Amino acid sequence: MANRSSEQPNVLVFFTDQQRWDTTGVHGNPMGLTPNFDAMARRGTHAARSFTCQPVCGPARSCLQTGLYATTTGCFRNGIPLPWESRTLAHCFGGAGYRTGYIGKWHLYERATIGPVPESHRGGYEYWLASNVLEFTSGAYHTVLYDNNGRPVELPGYRVDAVTDAAIRYIDTHRDEPFFLFVSYIEPHHQNHLDDYPPPDGYRERYTGGWMPPDLAALGGSSHQHLGGYYGMVKRLDEALGRTLDALKSLGLTDRTVVMHTSDHGCHFKTRNSEYKRSCHESSIRVPTAFQGPGFDGGGEIRDLVSLIDLPPTLLDAAGIPAPEEMQGRSVLPLTVGEGEDWPEEVFVQISEAQVGRAVRTRRWKYGVDAPEKNGGQDAGSDRYVEQYLYDLEADPYELTNLVGLESHQEVALVMRERLIRRMVAAGEEAPGIEPAKGRRNGRRRVTAEEARM
Repeated sequence: MANRSSEQPNVLVFFTDQQRWDTTGVHGNPMGLTPNFDAMARRGTHAARSFTCQPVCGPARSCLQTGLYATTTGCFRNGIPLPWESRTLAHCFGGAGYRTGYIGKWHLYERATIGPVPESHRGGYEYWLASNVLEFTSGAYHTVLYDNNGRPVELPGYRVDAVTDAAIRYIDTHRDEPFFLFVSYIEPHHQNHLDDYPPPDGYRERYTGGWMPPDLAALGGSSHQHLGGYYGMVKRLDEALGRTLDALKSLGLTDRTVVMHTSDHGCHFKTRNSEYKRSCHESSIRVPTAFQGPGFDGGGEIRDLVSLIDLPPTLLDAAGIPAPEEMQGRSVLPLTVGEGEDWPEEVFVQISEAQVGRAVRTRRWKYGVDAPEKNGGQDAGSDRYVEQYLYDLEADPYELTNLVGLESHQEVALVMRERLIRRMVAAGEEAPGIEPAKGRRNGRRRVTAEEARM
């Protein structure tokens, strides 16, 4: 058993799948779904503007495990295995004397593999209780994961509870040694073969017909059919977070455990394309993120824009472990003490499968481009894009009016185009050509150059 150092906090990742930021009370949801997340955000550190860098399950996971953009790992779409030689968080923590464990959905092996993941492709995790594509090996009340020997393990209870029980057992077993535990839920992702969001029994009825975010109210999609079940899943996830935090408290581990809650991407309920994600819109890329524990307690609300790519170096920084030089994000810990003078003004998003797209978001503006001649399931990028979106998030936070091509916003588009190209190059991509959208006249006043750079 390893000797615990007082300077080695445990690190626990509570990772949900397809959870919108505005399911949480701290972001204005009035349904009372997330009291535990809300409390954690208030007593710890709340990354109030947190975004994925790839709104697809597998690619987002490759970014979070490695701290590299999906075009750098090569996992730009689902079904591409994380290269076996990739240096992951598990390698970094394991090399620093931590016990490492992974429980839940992996989604970083071959598309055809829905069962056990070979040891060579488990990202270096020591303890393993996971499924490559959990939505295909389990149902809401039938959870099947695979252990270190590749044997199926059936866990009782609603799936969120089954995974949580396994996580609490791991925490209890490793209470006396520093551990890094990554708990990856499938909820509130839809159950693919049903095209449904199955909550615990009785929860759908509790939340059907409740508050609906303005973008869904305006655009519809499948939200009237699915939002009740989706909210029920979010509620059970928050209850699981509460149970996990209770377990830490009962074991005397709260003050020496860093906990991070985040998600891989959001959900737009078929309002922006023919499915649930894979777009540059807030509903697809904005996620709930909060931290608690050493270095984060009392950190307040971070108003800077934080990307999923920033989370791996943040976790390492919190544990006092140097981040590998190749990581492409940066730790948010300095932001908790007001030391973010050189923090980027925008986040960068790569979009695949539904399209080959790229986007940047500042506090005020959202700008997205598309490569219409490319196949999102085959091509990682393009040397040519066409402007697709421009949103003024100050006036239009739910992105209902696309301003791209308007004469009044040409200056904004030019500034954002330059930002996007700069971020693409910084991420390791070649500088592309971007074709401006066809001009449109409107009655709006022309945006000033200063406003364009906000």
